[in-house]
Amino acid sequence: MKTMSKTRLSLKAAQSFFTTWALMKASRMEPGNILTLAYFLFSFFFYCHADDHIQKSALLKSRKTTTTAVVLSVIYTVFYMAVDYPRYIEALTSPLFRTGIICFTFLGFLFLFYHILLFLFSYTGDRVCLRGVLFTEPYAPDRPIPTVKCRFSWLSKILTFLRSFYIKHTALCAFFLCFIFWFPYFLYQYPGVMTPDSINQFEQVLGVIPYSNHHPWMHTLLIKLLYTIGYKLTGSMLIALSCYTFFQMCVLALSVSYFVSTIKKYCLRSRICLFATLFYALVPYHAVFSVTMWKDVLFAAAILSFGCSSLCLIKKANILHLCIFALSGLAMCLLRSNGWYAFILCFPFLLLYFRKKARVMFPVILGIFLCAVFIKYPVMNAFHVTQPDLIESLAIPTQQITAVICNDRALTDEERDFIENVVDLTYIKKLYDPSYADNIKELVRAGDQDYLAEHKWEFFRLWAKLGLKYPSDYMTAYIHQTYGYWYPDSFYPVADVEGVSATSLGVSHTPLIGGPLVIKSKEIAIKLGGMLPLYGPLWSMGVICWALIFCIGNAFVRSETQKLILYLPSVAILLTVLIATPVAAEFRYVYFMVFSLPFYIITSMLMLHHNTEEK
Repeated sequence: MKTMSKTRLSLKAAQSFFTTWALMKASRMEPGNILTLAYFLFSFFFYCHADDHIQKSALLKSRKTTTTAVVLSVIYTVFYMAVDYPRYIEALTSPLFRTGIICFTFLGFLFLFYHILLFLFSYTGDRVCLRGVLFTEPYAPDRPIPTVKCRFSWLSKILTFLRSFYIKHTALCAFFLCFIFWFPYFLYQYPGVMTPDSINQFEQVLGVIPYSNHHPWMHTLLIKLLYTIGYKLTGSMLIALSCYTFFQMCVLALSVSYFVSTIKKYCLRSRICLFATLFYALVPYHAVFSVTMWKDVLFAAAILSFGCSSLCLIKKANILHLCIFALSGLAMCLLRSNGWYAFILCFPFLLLYFRKKARVMFPVILGIFLCAVFIKYPVMNAFHVTQPDLIESLAIPTQQITAVICNDRALTDEERDFIENVVDLTYIKKLYDPSYADNIKELVRAGDQDYLAEHKWEFFRLWAKLGLKYPSDYMTAYIHQTYGYWYPDSFYPVADVEGVSATSLGVSHTPLIGGPLVIKSKEIAIKLGGMLPLYGPLWSMGVICWALIFCIGNAFVRSETQKLILYLPSVAILLTVLIATPVAAEFRYVYFMVFSLPFYIITSMLMLHHNTEEK
């Protein structure tokens, strides 16, 4: 036993050494820094504690848990090092040393993530532990609400009343909490934040330019409907536009209310519901997005509602949840082009999952699909809606081919002739931005895009052929084009847009409240995301992606693979972003994932068959 103990300590010391090496490289620290010793000691004692914890837990010793932890730790390590590793070896020239540093750093991160995952699984995978912390017995109207103790009796009565009201009307409180904290942004950004994309849609609303599905046509029609109603009632363009902004803010708050009411039915404690609500009410980018005229905002509300209605329909199908499922599913298909492709990917899995409720669910799922097909093709064709051009969906392939050209790789005469038939290569090196595809897309549009459309299969053959010849160029170009969505340490300014972009349409930023205090408060609220250590991860797209992956892994650890249907829409949409994103880090492209973060975390710990009571 003593020998085994020494062996185990030696193993933990070796793992801690590699982890220290990895953390030293990740934090750009020199080997002589005293904090490397702190890294080693923290790692060593954590690994020893985690090992003792594993030995006592049947859950952590199970093959399913350890396999899940290994798979996820490999994914996390690859995601982190894919972007960061060049900095670890930038001062080295020897291939042997470069390879060794990368391998040892990889091992260090692997050990670190593996132990952290097992530590987290010991709590999130333990139903008995969670039952006492997160869940309570079903609410009974005749059960007295405990009095909130306070030094002042009058304050105690007020707090007790507020607690009682919140417990009885949780969904209503969630709606008004969001609305109250978002409303100052509505007043300050009146009539709403309008970027160039928003202006383009407004031009379609006014008939200045023809309809286009580059920005979803159904979203443009919704803006037009609310704008027309507001304008006929008031005759003011500003008030008419604010009608849409106000509507969007209400829909977003309603989706939060629906989410909170859904999780409460699983006997979640009221304080957990309150914390989830405060995430939406207090994190400022939700407020800014709620008054920004973007398709991504209502799309995020649709994805959250689709997940919540799916969760409700797992237990019991009723008219309300069926209607929300159908409406949010249709919105998923029509409010973003990649939402339609994601729904097609989810379609067979939804049919398979709900096969035991086929009589109720199949007509709804098929109805969403057929209705979306009808609107996207016959209806849009009848209204002469222009579809996005081909190059819009080829951002990543064109970036990869451009990377090969800019790296001066050898091309055959046939390959070069094909490329030159599409674009002028004179300025391609100046225009190429590894993380931003719009420059190359515009270069293609300025060239002969018709030739590309007529020879698209030749294009794909060229793309595949160059990929086989220069895989490292392709991989590097792909990482540069997508890293913001899966790398957890990428910085992107979030929610810093405001006002109305320059336009001659007769609308402008007309704040109803202002002054130095309002402006400075908004600036501080937005900048805190880049300053506070534990708050900052909520502003990282990569961290949210890692959280989603963890929740999927937790479903396997708990043997609750039926929960995967709840995460499938988000995973499918994320995959479409990673296949066709034109920008490496655009927060609004994955705002649906950020908006659903509490849904991922809470559902990963819910007990679906817990004794619930319909409210």
